[in-house]
Amino acid sequence: MLDLISKGGALVFLLLGCLALAIAIFFERLSYFHRAELNIGEFLSGLASLIRRKNYAEALQECVATRVPAGRVLHAALLRHHAPREQLKEIVQEAGQLEVPRLERYLSVLHGIAHAAPLIGLLGTIAGLMNTFALLNKVGGFATPAQVSEGVYLSLVTSALGLAVAIPSYLFYAFLAAKSRHLMHDLERAGIEIVNILEDHREPAAMAEGGAQIVEFRNSEAQQRGRKA
Repeated sequence: MLDLISKGGALVFLLLGCLALAIAIFFERLSYFHRAELNIGEFLSGLASLIRRKNYAEALQECVATRVPAGRVLHAALLRHHAPREQLKEIVQEAGQLEVPRLERYLSVLHGIAHAAPLIGLLGTIAGLMNTFALLNKVGGFATPAQVSEGVYLSLVTSALGLAVAIPSYLFYAFLAAKSRHLMHDLERAGIEIVNILEDHREPAAMAEGGAQIVEFRNSEAQQRGRKA
């Protein structure tokens, strides 16, 4: 096997480098996604309890302590918990958009390797066949079948290696892209639910304030009527 690789030329080493890079990206992203996971339902339940008690400082500390994308989105909303609903929706949307590049980091490189590896292998095969026919031309077209078959065999090494690199690279990409979409869904869910939680726990205060204004307005009307009388 090592002999075939050494005879395959520079493109074989390029393909091996692509394979090593694809494996490194896969394990790096796998580790990152594992650290970025968060039980959204359980975490939001704890935040709702803190928000109910108006303990926003502790809620912010809980978000910071998670060190995950969803925690940063929730943190952005809690920092502006007094903002109107529409503004809160914009805040969580912008915070989520900032996390997308972190989730998709290096995935485009992995996708590029999966598409480029077969082409590199094909280029190596064509180059090997050209060298074989050039050798035949030098010897006047006279060569044994063994010599011809050996040249063709060696030229096909890069094509086989290109496919061997492309197939796992594409599988790595598909798996990581699915994980990335799952985490993006968690970001959207966290943003929507934190806005609803903040709005729900703000409504009683707003209703009380509105009721107080109505009572004050009625009292002022009564006073005006009393003066007229």
